[in-house]
Amino acid sequence: MMGLLAFESHQGLWNSGYYSQMFGIGGVMITIAILMLSTSYFGGIGAPFAPYFWPYLGQVPKKRERKRPVRVYMDGCFDLMHYGHANALRQAKMLGDQLVVGVVSDEEIVANKGPPVLSMEERLTLVSGLKWVDEVIPNAPYEITEEFMNTLFNKYSIDYIIHGDDPCLLPDGTDAYALAKKVGRYKQIKRTEGVSSTDIVGRILLTFKQKDAVAVDEVGVKPTDELKSQLSHFLPTSRRIMQFSNGQILRSARQLGDFLLVGIHDDQSIRDRRGYRPIMHLHERTLSVLACRYVDEVIIGAPWEVSKDMITTFNISLVVHGTVTEGNSAGEIDPYAVPKSMGIFKTVTSPKSITSVSVATRIVDNHEAYKKRNLKKKASEDRYYTQKKFVSGD
Repeated sequence: MMGLLAFESHQGLWNSGYYSQMFGIGGVMITIAILMLSTSYFGGIGAPFAPYFWPYLGQVPKKRERKRPVRVYMDGCFDLMHYGHANALRQAKMLGDQLVVGVVSDEEIVANKGPPVLSMEERLTLVSGLKWVDEVIPNAPYEITEEFMNTLFNKYSIDYIIHGDDPCLLPDGTDAYALAKKVGRYKQIKRTEGVSSTDIVGRILLTFKQKDAVAVDEVGVKPTDELKSQLSHFLPTSRRIMQFSNGQILRSARQLGDFLLVGIHDDQSIRDRRGYRPIMHLHERTLSVLACRYVDEVIIGAPWEVSKDMITTFNISLVVHGTVTEGNSAGEIDPYAVPKSMGIFKTVTSPKSITSVSVATRIVDNHEAYKKRNLKKKASEDRYYTQKKFVSGD
C-alpha cells in the first residue's frame, strides 16, 4: 500500500502498458531492479537490456520534502492589552502558520510614544496568553531597522512582517515599516475599529479623579462632549464573537478541569457594586476573555451569584475564584454560597495582585504624562479615521 500511495500521481509509469500489473510493494521492488539493470549494475549488464524503459525514468518520483511552515511576525507595545490587540494578532496568524510576536521595550515606547502603563513582564504575560501566539520576542525595537529585519529573516525564519492599516510613524515622521515594504516582505491587516490604548487611557482619566482611583469623577457621569468622545465606539457582531471563540488566573483555573467556562458580569452589576462603570463594556470584555488560550467558553452577562440552576444547566463540576478581587461590598451575600455548600468551590492563588483599579491608579498618579501622550496619539488617530479607506479581510 505504501508503494501505491507514493506513486499514485505518476500514471505514465504504471499505466503505460508495460507494467500495468505492478502494484504495492512488489511494484516498487521491480522498479528498483529495472533501474539497477539499466545503469550497468549486475555484472555489467547495461543500458541495452531495457531500452523501452528510458522515456519513463524521468518520471520516477523523488522523495517529497516537507513544506516549511510560513512564519509571520507582528510587533507592538501591547500596553493595556485589549481586544483590538487580540484581533490584530488573530488576523496576523491567518496570514501564516506560525505567529511570532515582538513586544516593544519600555525604553522604545518612552522614546516614541510616552511612558507605558504596564511593565515588560506584564505585557509579555498578556501577549503569551493569547491563543494565536506561538512565540514571543521581548524588547523588540519600535522601528524595523535593516539589522533587526535581517535578524527576523535569518534567526527567526520570518517570511512576512505584518502591521495594521493605520500608519505607524517615527518621531521624524517616517514609516516604521518602510524597509519591510521595500523588500516586499510586508503584509497589511485591518485595524479593529472602536478601541485603542489611547482610548482606554482616556476613559480611565475621565472616570477616576482621586489618586486612590476609587472616587468617581463627577465629570464622568455627565454627558459632556469630552466624555462622549471617550465612550466606546465598538460595534459588536456575532461574527466577531465567533472568531474569538474558536490571564494567568485563567490558566490556573483551566488546569483544574477539561473545559473552562468563564462568567462575565454585565456592566450594571459591576457599577452597582463598585460605584463606577467598568472601563470596557460587556462585549469588549467578552472578546478580551475569549482571546485567552485557556478559555473554552464564556457566559455573557453572567449573574453575580452562582446558583444551583446555573450549575446544573452548564454541568459545572467545579467553581473557581482567585484570591485577588475588587468591588465586593461589606456585608454582601456571598456569591459562591451555593457551590461552597455543594463542596465544589475552590480558591486558587492569584499569581499577581494587579487589578483594573491598580492599573488605573498608575495612570492617575501620572496624569500629566499620560494626558500629554494621549494628545499626541489622538491627533494621529484622528488623521487615520479621517483618511481611512476600506481594507479587505478581517
